[in-house]
Amino acid sequence: MKKIATGNKAVAEAVKQANPTVVAAYPITPQTEIVEQIAEFVTSGQMPARYIAVESEHSAMAACIGASITGIRTFTATSSHGLLYMHEMTNWAAGARLPIVMANVNRSLGPGWNIWAEHTDALQERDTGWLQVYVSTVQEAYDATLMAFRIAEHNDVLLPVMVNLDGFLLSHIMQPVDTVELGDFIPKIHLPHAIDPKHPAGYGTLTGPDQQFKFRWEIERSMRDSVKVIEETEKEFAKRFGRKYGFTENYRCEDADVIVIAMGTLGKEAEVAVDLLRNEGIKAGSMRIRWLRPFPKLDLKGKEVVVIDRDYSFGFGGILAGEIRSKTGISLYSVIAGLGGQEVTYDDIADFVRTRRTGEEFWFGVNAHV
Repeated sequence: MKKIATGNKAVAEAVKQANPTVVAAYPITPQTEIVEQIAEFVTSGQMPARYIAVESEHSAMAACIGASITGIRTFTATSSHGLLYMHEMTNWAAGARLPIVMANVNRSLGPGWNIWAEHTDALQERDTGWLQVYVSTVQEAYDATLMAFRIAEHNDVLLPVMVNLDGFLLSHIMQPVDTVELGDFIPKIHLPHAIDPKHPAGYGTLTGPDQQFKFRWEIERSMRDSVKVIEETEKEFAKRFGRKYGFTENYRCEDADVIVIAMGTLGKEAEVAVDLLRNEGIKAGSMRIRWLRPFPKLDLKGKEVVVIDRDYSFGFGGILAGEIRSKTGISLYSVIAGLGGQEVTYDDIADFVRTRRTGEEFWFGVNAHV
């Protein structure tokens, strides 16, 4: 069914169709619309879920953990400082191998107090064991949320999944969305280690040095196994519903001399910049990173690369640029742009390519090369 929706409303619609048994939530701008819409679905009887209105984001994740360990489907949503408040529990969710799905509406961290888009919030969670996908359109927010449940709950994965969408730039923008008849696309959940009163067991007990590293390895093994599950899920989604996705979204990269790499809405904006540059005779392409964890394999041989980070690791550099360098060994031009919702247009992105200096870092708006 075709309709017009915000990114937040699209996520809520997908959650309704996935039909979780428990949703635990605490409001925070610019995510609040997601859990408000879900609350309306529950109140009106459209969604037969238990909605738990908790007193904090830490409690929201703790409630999802407690529910998920019983073997039921769960969902929550947050943003920015709410995600940071969850941090103890996000580690626990992954370590306990619980397939919780969470939408995170990317927002800058304070101080200064800012409610606009930035990826630093989610990127501070990249080492917890959560799978992370970054979307760029309302349609993709809907589709990725549906697929997240199937991926997380697959018995070769059993790790939580975070669906990231840019605050206001996507969460509150109105775009067309085509909803689907889900059918059996998301199978019934089966958690092998769910609590069973008939077979008592200990959970969260002390683990000694002779065993703890094995638990860490199991998370990594499942993260590696998730690559195949993601590919199979996206392939099945395309077969059933006609929309195709991958670990990256590549635009005019085949014959490109220079490739712009970004995530979220900046990755989509870069496509317009590429067309502009092509008209000027510059053979540019764009690559939008969708899955940050597991990190995609990138073929960038023989290409100049411009990476745009809507984030920063102080004393180190742009996080996405650092990830790409560590995985590929290439020298690139690192651009820091869009922090705290700073406006970055396709003209700006085109100019990053025109004035690129490989091996350097540039802060947009500060006029500083490093």
